[in-house]
Parts: sequence; C-alpha cells; structure tokens
Amino acid sequence: MKKILFASITILISLFSLEAQTIMLDAESGNRATEQANCWAFGATSYSNLEFRISGNWSVRTNQLTNSSLGACWIKSPWIEPGKGNITMKTRLENDRGTSRAAVFQFIPYDATVTSSSKEGKPTEFYTYKWAIPLDIWVKDLSVAVPAEIANSGKPYKIMISYIGEGGTSRAFADDLVIPGNYFSSPADNCLPKAEVKDEDGDGINDEDDAYPMDKYRAFNNYLPTSSYNTLMFEDLWPAKGDYDFNDLVVDYKINRVTNASNQIVDILFTYKVKATGAGFKNGFGVEFTGIPASAVYEVKGSNIKGNVHKLEANGLEAGTKHLTFIAFDNAINELPYAGGGVVGVNTTIGAPKQKVTEKTVTLSLMRDGKAANGTPVTIKELGFDQFNPFLIVNQTRGREVHLADKAPTALADPKLFNTSDDGSNEGLNRWYKSKNNFLPWALNIPMEVTYPAEKVNIQKGYPLFKAWAESNGLMNTDWYTPSNSILENLYK
Repeated sequence: MKKILFASITILISLFSLEAQTIMLDAESGNRATEQANCWAFGATSYSNLEFRISGNWSVRTNQLTNSSLGACWIKSPWIEPGKGNITMKTRLENDRGTSRAAVFQFIPYDATVTSSSKEGKPTEFYTYKWAIPLDIWVKDLSVAVPAEIANSGKPYKIMISYIGEGGTSRAFADDLVIPGNYFSSPADNCLPKAEVKDEDGDGINDEDDAYPMDKYRAFNNYLPTSSYNTLMFEDLWPAKGDYDFNDLVVDYKINRVTNASNQIVDILFTYKVKATGAGFKNGFGVEFTGIPASAVYEVKGSNIKGNVHKLEANGLEAGTKHLTFIAFDNAINELPYAGGGVVGVNTTIGAPKQKVTEKTVTLSLMRDGKAANGTPVTIKELGFDQFNPFLIVNQTRGREVHLADKAPTALADPKLFNTSDDGSNEGLNRWYKSKNNFLPWALNIPMEVTYPAEKVNIQKGYPLFKAWAESNGLMNTDWYTPSNSILENLYK
C-alpha cells in the first residue's frame, strides 16, 4: 500500500530539480478530498470554478471574510521539511467591499508532547500581506521567504495561510501555491510526519518502496496489465477468414512502465517472446500507443529490424504514423527460426521438432536525467491499457495490418483492404477487424499466458466457448480461454 500512497501525490510534488523539491497546491483536481487524502487541510474554504478563479479551471475560495481570527479561513500544508527559497502564490479578492483584508503566513512545528492527534506545536507568524484601501480585485503575486530558522532544518513543519478581514462580503481566491521543501507526511499514519526512512537516491521515495533505490530518476514499476505474461494470437490471412487456428503468430508479452517519483514515465519496457509462427509468411509485429506523440521518445533499443519494409525516425520509432509506433521485429522467422520436420511453421504441429523460445525486450526511453524527450512528460494516467494497440504486418507488406477487434489501424494501413473478403470494418461505427456477419476477430489479446490451437485446428475445437463469446461482442463467456473451458488434445503441447 505504501507504493500506492506515495504514487498518488503527484499533484503535490513537482521535481523542478532533484536538489530542490517543492510542494504545490493548484486545486486542479476540482475536489478538496483529493488533497485532503494527501494531508492538506482547509478551514472555511472550498474549490471554485467561478469566473474569479485565478488560473486553470479551479482555485481555492474562502468564505466571506468578516473575522479577524487566524483560525477562521485557512489553508494548511502537509508536514514538510522546508527548504530555502520563497513561498509563492497568487491571490485576489472577489469584490472591493470591505474595510480590511489580509493574508497571514505562519509555520507550525511538530511537537510530540502535544496531546491532540495532530501533534501541532504553537504557530509562529512570519509574514502578513495587507490589501491596500480602497480594496481592489487584481491578482496579487505573493513571494515570501521561508524563515531562516526552519529552512533546511531537517525538521517537519506545516505552512498555514490564514485569510482575515472586516466589513463587507468579499471573499478571497488563492491558487498556484508553491512551497520549497520535501513532502514529509504519512497519509497511512493519520498524516503524521513520516518516520525516518532510508532514501539512498534522494528521490523522496524510501528504499522500502523504491523499485530503483539507487537511481534517482526511477522509482516504480507499473505493469500493463499485469506483471505476468499475456498472450496475443493472430490470423494472418485478413481480410479473409483463413483456417482460423490463431497460431500464425503467437506472442506472449508484458509491459512495464517505469516511472519516477512523480508518476512520469521514464521508460517503457516491452518484453516479449514469440512462441509460434504457424505460417510460411514473414510476418512482422508492432505496437502503437494511441494518443502518445512520437516526439515523447528519446530512443528505441532492442527492435529486431533487418529488412527495408519500415522507415524509421531518428529515435527508432516508425516514421509516417500519427501516434507513437514501434516495430518489435519485421520478420518472425528471425525470432523463431525453422526447426525442421518438413512442416509449415514453428511450434504449431504436434510431434514436429520444437524451437526454443527466447525472451527479448524493446526499451523506449521517454526521459533522460529527469528531462522529458519533448519537454512534456507522459504520466502514468496518459498511457494505460486503452492506448495499447498491437498489430501484425502480413508478409512484409506494410499496408496489410491485423489489429485487435475495434482497434483502429495505423496511418500506414492500406484503406483499400477494408470491407473486402470477410472483413466488416466500419469506420463510422468505430468498428474494425471484425467479420461481416458475426463479429469474429482476426487477433486476440488474452489476459494470461495460454496455449493455442495446433496447426489447422479451428480455435473453436480448442476453446468451444469462443464462438459464443465473439458473436456476443465479448459480453458472454468472458472466461472462454481458461484451462477449464479448453479441450487440451486440440491445443499445441
């Protein structure tokens, strides 16, 4: 659970450099509960998207300021280890009615002797901003030096900003609050300061939770969909149905999105093993991550491309595509060489010689030394399973792609092939790679490692529930591929 908790605070921590971390509140979650879960606290304030918001879609908005008490309207940071520098924020008033308005900055020390569960010591005021009279509604850029006695002290403090005022009905807005320092709260422990932990690489993630404790640029492994292998199976005679044994190309794979402490993707590791090639074609295999630009990648390592079918960008991605697209290999025969026996294909005919399966990895680097390839990091939320779009390239004919059902072709696919033979694709309905009459696919993505039909054995003979699943558009028999629903003698072994 610790990993999840640390990984959830990306809205709070921005790594402007690894030497100087900052804690930030910009309200863009639109829901205070998101920040409260990470130990921010609020008094008589809410999140607002009204016209007087300061930046983005949301700002913090106080209640009416008719009280001079510092405990009336306030924003309080989590426990932090303050650093040197200035606390900055933007603020404004909602209207010009009132006789006084001010924002008061305080720091609060940790005090283990305090009886309350918060363990907050006595607050100390260190700066007050007073609006000039008559009041105005212009945005104020405040910059307040962190007090010397708490900067780089190595001790936990909270920063509290109170809004006070008398007369009138004016409220205040606050936004883009940035505090230099290190996040030091423990959401799992009633938001008390973290216990002293070992953090060898200084990335803010303790070594116990850090998958890369000696690498300050990497912190977590995030597998897609799981850390175990999943199986892709293809029919390569599209748009014709073919023998429908789904062993023309069988690839087991797993994807690891390696992220830093801010949940920004540093590397994508695509690990795969070609298990079977039940065809005489020289089939290739690639992956598009839909919606992610090619410029997000510094370089690609590990692709096995020996021919001239594919044109590559300088970073190793395929040229001419709309989204990030890499080619893992351009010829499956180079991945799984022919094993003999006078049969077609490799590892598909029962009794024929078997070829050893090897594991390989294609690495896509999105960040170097903490800097994103195109200046804009890709976050873990932006690259999920919906963006995963694997495809087969038939017999080194680049325009003949075979994708999963309802996954759109890349920009390099030949549009003249759609709606020919057995294909029933319909771009207007966002329907792709399904047969005309019964929604049968040409590619399958199984969320576990499974075996596949033997050569020339229709998949329905190995998995009897497959047809009902496909014809229901995936609504029925969703476990059709499990061992208990298979007929083993019709599967390769």
